[in-house]
Amino acid sequence: MSDDERFDLVSDWVTRELRLSPRLIEPASSDASFRRYFRVFTDVGTHIVMDAPPGREDVRPYLNITVMLETAGVHVPRVYEWDTERGLLLLEDLGTRQYLPALRSGGDADQLYQDALQSLADFQVRGRESAFELPPYDREVLVREMALMPEWFCARHLQMELTRAQGEMITAAFEFLVAEALAQPQVFVHRDYHSRNLMITRERNPGIIDFQDALRGPVGYDLVSLLKDCYIGWPRARVEAWVRDYRLMMAKYGSRSAGVNDAQMLRWFDVIGIQRHLKVLGIFARLWYRDGKSGYLDDLPLTLRYVVDACAHFAQLRPLREFLLHHAVPALPAANARALLKAVPA
Repeated sequence: MSDDERFDLVSDWVTRELRLSPRLIEPASSDASFRRYFRVFTDVGTHIVMDAPPGREDVRPYLNITVMLETAGVHVPRVYEWDTERGLLLLEDLGTRQYLPALRSGGDADQLYQDALQSLADFQVRGRESAFELPPYDREVLVREMALMPEWFCARHLQMELTRAQGEMITAAFEFLVAEALAQPQVFVHRDYHSRNLMITRERNPGIIDFQDALRGPVGYDLVSLLKDCYIGWPRARVEAWVRDYRLMMAKYGSRSAGVNDAQMLRWFDVIGIQRHLKVLGIFARLWYRDGKSGYLDDLPLTLRYVVDACAHFAQLRPLREFLLHHAVPALPAANARALLKAVPA
């Protein structure tokens, strides 16, 4: 089905089958997948429809994980109706106030992050049993994700032809990162717990969205997604203070998953951040070259800087850091300029 045919399907579903009598249906958002979201206006309020085309997306994981997160006590959209065969869900509308614009415009970052850290602690600790029902964030997934960086970021975006020695160096770095990830305590991992997936809500802030790809994985992963956000950066001292706050929250729950001290948690945080941000470099480049979405190219410099800075903490990753500093960092501005020039309509 084309996008227009999918929209007609959404309109027919809410009007004829659900009998909502919508006054207006308009796009609410889209994301880096094939899912789209529509806001449905009725005389008694608004709802969100998730449109997940079958064959490209599967809504069943979303439904299962919704139950897990609700059980853990965090705020996720209530599911009112669903049609798994056609990939349609009718959801609670959490509003339009994302964390990201609020943070960029000078909102109370400490309060917003305290709320987000509390929700993270809730589903990592209270969701401990549910996490065992999730697929593991195992070696295969970790390596597959990182492999996007040399393929899409280095070769495609930077137009870089890696030497054999550079390829071997990158493979060795990946092996180190995989071992480090698997050695961390394994918990419920949202996988995209950042400012574009957190909604400011009047009650039980934040509202959490886009969690359908959750896995059981490293304890530091969602923490680094939140605090080393690819869309907004913070001074290191402030980030470390938030990490310490998170350890205290975990300790109050009696959890042993946050490390024996702050230093261990920070180490876990930094090393899994490298894995995540290598993946994201590849994903952001792929979103342009494969999917025609240029909006993520502007976020590549911050993401690359996270990798370069964090690699400095690990002797095993200094060759990767030197490679990025001498080859990727200088080449990125020209690569972005080339891509964005093509993205501008003639």
